[in-house]
Amino acid sequence: MNSATTIRVRKHRESLRAAGLRPVQLWLPDSRSKSFRKRCELECSMLATDPNEAEVLDWIERVAYLDGWRADEG
Repeated sequence: MNSATTIRVRKHRESLRAAGLRPVQLWLPDSRSKSFRKRCELECSMLATDPNEAEVLDWIERVAYLDGWRADEG
């Protein structure tokens, strides 16, 4: 048995596929977990003492294409 919602979702997905799109499923780390937080803290502390970090961040800022992404750009 198909409910109205199931039919509506199927039609929506069919229209997306007809437009050349396809579904993708992503599995990401659970950012709410304690282990994720601890890992972030560890990596941040490692970067804070890395002598190359400032140079790398400066380079990223120079080469990044940010047109339209900055809040201060009207």
